Amino acid sequence: MSALGKVYLIGAGPGAADLITVRGARLLAQAEVVLYDALVTPEMLELCSQAEKISVGKRSGQRSTAQTLINEQLVDCARRVKMVVRLKGGDPMLFGRADEELRALEEAGIDVEVVPGVTTAVAAAAATQQPLTKRGVARSVAFFTSSTAPDEPEQAALPATDTMVQYMGGREAAATAERLLALGRRPDLPVVVIENCSRPDQRILRLRLADLAHGLDTAQGPVLVMIGEALQRRPHQAPDKSA
Repeated sequence: MSALGKVYLIGAGPGAADLITVRGARLLAQAEVVLYDALVTPEMLELCSQAEKISVGKRSGQRSTAQTLINEQLVDCARRVKMVVRLKGGDPMLFGRADEELRALEEAGIDVEVVPGVTTAVAAAAATQQPLTKRGVARSVAFFTSSTAPDEPEQAALPATDTMVQYMGGREAAATAERLLALGRRPDLPVVVIENCSRPDQRILRLRLADLAHGLDTAQGPVLVMIGEALQRRPHQAPDKSA
């Protein structure tokens, strides 16, 4: 029986091809097979032109590859080639189902390495020039999502923190705002929404919590919602750079 290959779980970052880490780009250029997410851009895939590429995208509300099948594909690929990359949007260890893939590979006796990526919240803070923490105003940040699998219960409570960052927040953001208002948060609490962060079609929207409760008019790109006092626009801050 031939030796098993190795799998690298690599964070692609928020979207722009030049925001992947140097290590991630180097490994991509050496990979024999790359299994990539729906949020990975064509420009990013140009970094692994030599590899066999398999789309295993998962998008909320759309038909997508089942996680069990992705796990099986990773194991199968590692049994036939030496170097496999699982390319994930953002960072593999944050809302990336890395635990399920790590478990499957470990059970099969396959060596795994995780290469971190720039998570979208950090990229969104940079794109909007809006720090998530601020001295005397915000000392804590929570990343959360309300998206769940069909058989999983919805999140019971919102995080108690100064700054809230809601991943996959397009459809769920209005419900989050309503719950915060019901908890006594002030209607004019600053909110920054960013769609397609770091990509050419990036869009930034600034509003207040009461406005967010009415819902978002967003396209099909990934949406991140940031809420809190730290998101207050500075008096001389430059205009946002949207597409």
